[in-house]
Amino acid sequence: MHGGYSSAHPLVGSLTRRTRQAMFALGVLAVLAGCGTKGPRAPVTDMSATSGAAASGTYVVRPGDTLYKIAQAHGLSVATLTRLNNISDPTQLRIGQVLRLSGDTPMPEQPPVAATKPAPTPVKPVTPPPATAAARAADANLISWGWPAQGKIIQGFNSNTKGIDIEGNPGDPVIAAADGKVMYAGNGVRGLGNLVLLGHSNGFITAYAHNQQLLVKSGDVVKKGSRIALLGQTDTTSPRLHFEIRRSGTPVNPLSYLPPR
Repeated sequence: MHGGYSSAHPLVGSLTRRTRQAMFALGVLAVLAGCGTKGPRAPVTDMSATSGAAASGTYVVRPGDTLYKIAQAHGLSVATLTRLNNISDPTQLRIGQVLRLSGDTPMPEQPPVAATKPAPTPVKPVTPPPATAAARAADANLISWGWPAQGKIIQGFNSNTKGIDIEGNPGDPVIAAADGKVMYAGNGVRGLGNLVLLGHSNGFITAYAHNQQLLVKSGDVVKKGSRIALLGQTDTTSPRLHFEIRRSGTPVNPLSYLPPR
């Protein structure tokens, strides 16, 4: 044909190929654009050898999987995944369990659950009560000591507690463990609540913490057995007296100094 190009002309063939390539590129762009919309995402299946993918629209639970992890990987919400699989307890996934990812997928058959022996009934450990006696300190007789409260010991002495905790009821009397002078009475020491410090002879100091009310003030002279405070719960979890004995500034076990009950 004259005055035109036949389909066999090289230019026409080149244009045709370019047209097809352009249309293919536009199609790819359209797909990518669709992935960026806010609509539901198509499930993503990992086809590697370690994938938990099974039949189309299902997923096989692997070690370390959680509902959240599975739902996120397949563009679902945890609520949707739970509903699709009639899961009543989201924390009880089993390795090998088959989950469906779409309402169009039939409910898959689950692998049989391996029989397990019933767990033995745990034996509650018996915790011995805190010690109410200790080896007598060599310098214990330098001062005449008495108990600062009448309740049972609920926390023993160690390097962290630095004293003992004595249980009681709010308002129970707290008494001076020995003759002394009030060195401090207030609530300025963090974690100890309303606190009394008594100074004694031979470098001894006693501390009485967590009180409900203080009955003495700095400078007061007190006798062994005098009421110095009311037992309380300031800066602690339950009513108690935290009691310490310090010798030359070092915490010592009060049970090595207090008389046997």
